[in-house]
Amino acid sequence: MTKHIILIGGSYGIGRSLAAELVGEGNQVTVISRTAGDLKDVSYITHDASSSEPFPAIDGPIDGLAYLPGTINLKPFHRLTNEDFVTDLRVNVLGGVSAIQAFLPNLKESMSASIVLFSTVAVQTGMTFHSSVAVSKGAVEGLTRALAAEFSPKIRVNCIAPSLTETPLAEKLLNTPQKQESAAERHPLKRFGRPGDIASAAAFLLTGNSGFITGAIIPVDGGLGSIR
Repeated sequence: MTKHIILIGGSYGIGRSLAAELVGEGNQVTVISRTAGDLKDVSYITHDASSSEPFPAIDGPIDGLAYLPGTINLKPFHRLTNEDFVTDLRVNVLGGVSAIQAFLPNLKESMSASIVLFSTVAVQTGMTFHSSVAVSKGAVEGLTRALAAEFSPKIRVNCIAPSLTETPLAEKLLNTPQKQESAAERHPLKRFGRPGDIASAAAFLLTGNSGFITGAIIPVDGGLGSIR
C-alpha cells in the first residue's frame, strides 16, 4: 500500500538516501527543505524548518513524518555561548515541534501513521565537546517518549540515534584520510556510518514491519554507544 511520507530536510545526506529508498519502495514522498533536491520522483517544497514561517499546508492524510535537520556544534564547554545552545535547540528541537504541530491533523487522518526523529549517540555516551548538541538531542529523546505516550495508539513516534555519519554536515570531521581512519577506529565495527545505514532504519520505522514499536530510541552507531 502506497504511503505519503513527508521528510523535513531531505535534499542531502541521510534525507536524500531516505527519500530514494522510500520512492524505490513505491511511496509518495514530499521533501520540505531549504533547497530542492535532485530526485525526479520526489516532490520538493522550499521552506526553512528553523524559521518562524509556518509550514506549507498539505492536503490529505500523511502516513509518515521524519524530521532530519540537525547541527554539529562541537566546542569546549567554556567557549559555548547561550546563542550556541539556543541555535541547537531551535534547529534540533523546536523545528521538529513546529513540523509535528503543523502536520498532526494530517497524521491523524492516516490509518497508521509514524513519526521519526533523530538524536545522537552522544546523548547516552558522554563525549568531549558535545555538551550543546547533547542538550538539544537529549530534548529530542524526551520529546519522542512524551509524544509516543500522548499519540498512542493512533500515531507511533520513534527516534534514531546515529553515530558519526558521512554527510555534508559532518564533512569537516571526515575531510582527511587521517580523520576517517580515526573515526573508523573508534567504532567496534571499524567504520563510520553511511547515509544508507541510517536511512534504512528510518524507512523501516516509517513503512516497514515496525507496527509494534513506539517510544523507542534506536541506536544506529556501529556499536559505539554500547560495546568496546
